[in-house]
Amino acid sequence: MKHARRKFHYKNLFALMGLPYARLVFHIASFIYLEMLFRIWIFRSLLGIGTLYSVLFAIPAGTLVYILSSVFKERVNRVLSWVVIVIYTLPYAVQVVYYSVFRTFLSLYSVTGASQVLQFWQQILIAIVKSLPILIPMSVPLVFMLVFGMKGFSFFRLPPRLLAISCGGTAVLHFLPVLVMCGTGQGVYTPYDLYFRTPAPELSMQKLGMLTSMRLDLKRLVFGFPSESDDGEPPLKDSTAQNEPEESEPPVVPVDVPIYKPNIIDIDFDRLTDNEKDKTLLKMHQYFSQVEPTMENKYTGMFKDCNLVFITAESYSHYAIDKDLTPTLYKLANEGFRFHNFYNPAWGVSTSDGEYVACTGLIPKSGVWSFFRSAENWLPFTMGNQLSSLGYSTRAWHNHTYSYYKRDVSHPNMGYIYKGVGNGLEIKKSWPESDLEMIDVTTPEYINNEKFHVYYMTVSGHLNYSFTGNYIAAKNRELVESLPYSEACKAYLACNIELDRALELLITRLEEAGVADKTVIAMSADHYPYGLSLKDIGELAGHKIETNFELYKSSFILWKKGMEPVDIHKPCSSLDIIPTLSNLFGLKFDSRLLMGRDILSDSPPLVIFSNRSWITDKARYNAPKGRVENLIDTDLPEDYVKSINKMINNKFLYSSYILDNDYYRHVLPPED
Repeated sequence: MKHARRKFHYKNLFALMGLPYARLVFHIASFIYLEMLFRIWIFRSLLGIGTLYSVLFAIPAGTLVYILSSVFKERVNRVLSWVVIVIYTLPYAVQVVYYSVFRTFLSLYSVTGASQVLQFWQQILIAIVKSLPILIPMSVPLVFMLVFGMKGFSFFRLPPRLLAISCGGTAVLHFLPVLVMCGTGQGVYTPYDLYFRTPAPELSMQKLGMLTSMRLDLKRLVFGFPSESDDGEPPLKDSTAQNEPEESEPPVVPVDVPIYKPNIIDIDFDRLTDNEKDKTLLKMHQYFSQVEPTMENKYTGMFKDCNLVFITAESYSHYAIDKDLTPTLYKLANEGFRFHNFYNPAWGVSTSDGEYVACTGLIPKSGVWSFFRSAENWLPFTMGNQLSSLGYSTRAWHNHTYSYYKRDVSHPNMGYIYKGVGNGLEIKKSWPESDLEMIDVTTPEYINNEKFHVYYMTVSGHLNYSFTGNYIAAKNRELVESLPYSEACKAYLACNIELDRALELLITRLEEAGVADKTVIAMSADHYPYGLSLKDIGELAGHKIETNFELYKSSFILWKKGMEPVDIHKPCSSLDIIPTLSNLFGLKFDSRLLMGRDILSDSPPLVIFSNRSWITDKARYNAPKGRVENLIDTDLPEDYVKSINKMINNKFLYSSYILDNDYYRHVLPPED
């Protein structure tokens, strides 16, 4: 006997939608739907604890939206219901587009700089087009409400008693996932830790969901940005240090072996601690007094009294180095210090945070523009401030809008006379602007000074990597046309040819002035070339790229004419540049007060990534997955991973404390 097939008519849909609480179910379902789409698109998986918390927090969020759109008359509630869907759908769409360009997430604080980002409206439009496969499905709740909901849903006004019960129910529903957090562990990088203590946006998005992460960001923006978690027990020793010998007597040192001193400044932390009333500053004094300093070494003072050209190169990567295509980059990368395991982690505010790390040796604070925030602070360890105090001429340039990321405020504070396009740097107007032209017009300003240090932030390597809309790529197109790569890869290499020619001209000018043999060139990138897709980067690499560690592998050029090449296999990163340069130039600095380490010292390596992953000489830790990879033949020391995680949390914490409290001014006040 055949059963009669029932047809579902749209009138049945309207009948269901007309039920008193159908709109409540719709809003909850919409939040869950958007969270799941976001997770699939960004993280490529629904597996993991983050899916659970995304659902649990979506329920009270949907309930709250239902309540807010049920307190007025039906006509107002009807319009308000549609408006709130626009409001809560938009952040998902914005984060998707932002992530497609920068491979990181947008903080609410960065929205204040939206006018600057809009300068790249063409790249934004391209990102929107590329993101349409997810943006269109994300619009489904909005379209559904507009087409069906405005007529089908009930928009009655909740009675006061029912409104009070609903609000109480929302509070209970919100408390439920918090209760689950409390019962499933409160250790480092757990959902509990990310919710209450540690502002780590990448981990938070993955383990708590987009909605909750943005809510926490808003809370911190309104009520202040709390620093990372801290157990109040600063480590007495560096957790990666080797075990110290138990002998009470010092070892006998042969007379021909040099004795190296720690790179510290005489700071009386005991006196500071005794006289300090501020609890945060007291904790900082206690912490930094116990940090293990790096030691002087055989390279200390190797570049003493040399000139310094320090460059942060836009989207530069080791993939741009080629003996024939970029011969100057090849020369500099192979005839100086050769860092075989150098990483350039991406941070939250893209280029600005990348500069901040390389120029200060500090970790950026999540949710703010750290470089801009540092403009009121005393920064004694930037190369500009260190070398200007020794009589160097110190200047800085950026070949794009001078005020972009508010560099006109931050860069003079680093000790430079600063110029960009619009306040003294006269170059051809194009997009992007030419690094070659910047070098050409600026070298006469310093090349004949007795001692000089200059800093450049380049822009020729900027996305979008195509031969239409990118002046530099089009300019050098013929030189890459025959390469066996996609158009994006060719355009990227064409952009870096401009950087190569700029460096070639720089060396020529140094040679002509007779100072090439006493001028150091140091160069790293602001971030990896995220304007290329992972497929494109894999094409340049010749294999599929691992995205948690390998994606951020890069190049650090450190070169002086005539030096013997030195191979460095130690893992290191852009955070280590300032202590490394400071030691090489024989400067008086305090390594305890920096988050990076002198690469050339005997201190164990530590590479820190923005998502709290790390690399040492013993292991690699993938924080999002909680996965440890042992790099040594023996078992890792007991609690090794836990101790490194604690140390890294402290570095994030105290780096933000330095920024928030102008700490260097307290312990190393500038001379009048």
